[in-house]
Amino acid sequence: MSQRISYLVVLLGAVLWGTTGTAQTFMPQTIHPLAVGASRLAVGGFSLLFILLIMRKIDFRNWPWKSTLYAAVSMAIFQYLFFSSVRLTGVAIGTVVTIGSAPVFSGIIEWLLLKRRPTRVWIMATILAIIGCVLLFLNKGGIVVNPVGISMSLGAGILFAFYTLVNKDVLDKVDPVPAVAVIFSMSAIMLLPFLFLFETEGLMTGRGISVVLYLGIATTSIAYILFSAGLKRIPSSSAVTLSLAEPLTAAILSVLVVGERLNGTSWMGVAMLLGGILVLTLSGKEKVVQVTGTQTNTIV
Repeated sequence: MSQRISYLVVLLGAVLWGTTGTAQTFMPQTIHPLAVGASRLAVGGFSLLFILLIMRKIDFRNWPWKSTLYAAVSMAIFQYLFFSSVRLTGVAIGTVVTIGSAPVFSGIIEWLLLKRRPTRVWIMATILAIIGCVLLFLNKGGIVVNPVGISMSLGAGILFAFYTLVNKDVLDKVDPVPAVAVIFSMSAIMLLPFLFLFETEGLMTGRGISVVLYLGIATTSIAYILFSAGLKRIPSSSAVTLSLAEPLTAAILSVLVVGERLNGTSWMGVAMLLGGILVLTLSGKEKVVQVTGTQTNTIV
């Protein structure tokens, strides 16, 4: 897979993530968001793992268990922190702080751990996309600035960045499909207690099951397989920045499907998000940079 195709594959995964909110509008509103998160991970992870085991397409010999465990724990705690932050501080602030901070944390982590210096193109694209994300969400009503909620959102941003980095290490040793199957099955096991702690009324109805199946298969299994497949060829910081296509997709679907209306500020945010994503995608070519005596591949 070429590097340019890798960018597009990651983008496609983020677009599928962006359908999550619209899909959830068809689910009974009595269900706690954490129960939804646990359910989608269980469907996504266990279904993939079951198919791979039946087809004997997974080999646990020499499996990178340490990195896999880090990735699974990161994803499980990310789900908890993100959904909890949204409950405390609202969808707008929780989403902006989590999604907006993740690319910044990813760039910092890569710089500190991998000695991969952020490039000018990545910095410009990330700033454009983050400002766009802020403009898209912060004009909405009902904004609550809760210090605990903000802290949880920042924690979720760090964990998504860390998940992406350690997932890349897993992908150096195994293919994307088995990697996603094992990581998300482990994360689902960690989150299963939430199905008994929070409200799940309506989850087992026909509509609830249909939405959970879509969330588990399309926005978890397929989306993360695409994200992981592209991640094999591009830096984790670039992949996290491209994941900002998620709120862009969600905004467009809210207009086309849900019937919401965006004002001028929101459309400006959409344009800046799209601009940042295009800058990063269309400017991708590999270059070797010297950082503190170490040669590393970066995308410029």
